[in-house]
This record gives sequence, C-alpha cells and structure tokens, in this order.
Amino acid sequence: MLSCSNSINTGQISVAEVGTKTLYLTDLKEIIPNGLNKNDSTLMADDYIKRWIKQQLLIQKAEENLSLDQKNVTLELEEYKNSIIIYKYKNELLKQRMDTVVNEEQIGEYYRANVKNFNLNKNIVKAILVKVPIELADPGQLKLYCSNSSEEGISELREYCLQYAKGFDIFMDTWVDFEMVMKNIPQDFEDPGQFLIRNNTIELNDSNYYYLACIHEYKLKNETAPMEYVAENIKNLILNRRKIEFLKQIDDNVYREGIRKNKFKIHNLESNEIK
Repeated sequence: MLSCSNSINTGQISVAEVGTKTLYLTDLKEIIPNGLNKNDSTLMADDYIKRWIKQQLLIQKAEENLSLDQKNVTLELEEYKNSIIIYKYKNELLKQRMDTVVNEEQIGEYYRANVKNFNLNKNIVKAILVKVPIELADPGQLKLYCSNSSEEGISELREYCLQYAKGFDIFMDTWVDFEMVMKNIPQDFEDPGQFLIRNNTIELNDSNYYYLACIHEYKLKNETAPMEYVAENIKNLILNRRKIEFLKQIDDNVYREGIRKNKFKIHNLESNEIK
C-alpha cells in the first residue's frame, strides 16, 4: 500500500477503523522512515496499526465506563499546557542567561567544603598497561620506560608501544578503576587493595603475550577521592545548584514585577474586599 500511494488519493484510504475513528494510509506514511525495505516497513506498519487499535479500544472503553465529570479533562489539559509553556520559557532563559562556567577555584572550594562526601567506592589508580607479543617483548626496556613518568619518558614509551605492542593504555593524567586494569591482565587478585599496598608492578606472560602494568599512584576504596577524580561530578553538582537557584530567581522576579506593575490583585475572601 505504501509503495503505490503516490499514484492514488492516499488521504481517502482507510487502513483500520474503531467505531467512528479511522486510521488512514497517510497516517502510516508519516511514521515510517524513508528507505526501509518492504519487510521492515510492513512490520512497522503492522505494529503501529495494532497499537493504534488498542489505544482506540481503550479510549472507547473509558468513554463507556467513566462519568461525565470523570471524562471532563479541561482543567488537566489546561494545567498540562501551562506547565509545558512555563517549562519552555524557563528552559530558554536557562540557555540564554545562566552562567555555565565552573572554574577550578569553585570546584576546589566545593571539594574542601564537602570533602567528607567524596569517599571512594572502588580502588583507583594512575597506571601504565602494556601488552606485547612475547617474541617482541623486551621486559627490561619496557620497565625502564614505564618507570619514567616524565613527558619524555611517556613519549618514548608511546613510540615503543606503537611499534611493538598489541595494546597499551597510559593513564598518567587521569584516575581509572583498578578493576578495569585487572580485566586486561590474565591473573586473579583475591584482595586488590592489599595487592596495591604491597606492589607497584604486575608482570606476567602467557603463551602469546607479555603483560606489564606499572602502578604510579593508587587510592583505596573508602579513602577520600582525589579532587581531580570527582571534579566533573562537582561541576555538575554546582551547575545543578545554580540551576535551582536560577529557576527560583525567575519565579521571584516575575512575582516582584507583577507587584511593581500592578498585574494582579488578591481578594480578601472573608470580607470580599480588595486588599
């Protein structure tokens, strides 16, 4: 039906009917994307028709069983419309006027004031992870590269890994979940926290690869999270608090403007007099 609709008056083609309600072919065309093959468009059309029928049957059943008062949704529709209009207005003001810049000083201030709220729920590390085909591996050289955290050392390590490694990750500028590191190493750790306390290197190999993980820094579960690790969360918390304050300010400003411009009156319900 969809494929031949260009050559006929599709607006008059009825696809389904429930009581006095009719679903037309043009309605289907609007919800089915262009470029779908015949089978996919048929399945999508069939699904939409069934859902439309179910909805109309439910509406019909509700109309039959609800009282006139229950079916009067004028107030609900008006409130819903008003809430949408207000939401769009406030959202537009948010985009235009709210300050979304959060600098490091503000993040640091928030962190220090709420440091007790930033305990870690996992072990995190700054580390280097390298996986090299065993026939190409040079453990001594690799360990030397990994131990040098200077910019020059990291550059040399990256150059080596690009040439020889099957895979590598350099997490020196960011904290990562130690569990993620462990997943890339064929070894189980009964107590990851104790392992981190006692070791700063993981070195092993299997029949195909040599693995090396160098732990440069670590923080254990339940310790205070480093500020840089929670900086993005803090930024979002600051913006969310700022948003709440901004929205409240919109309400207050509109109300004060209404008072200033005499846009409303409040009546005394007891005396029926205007205040």
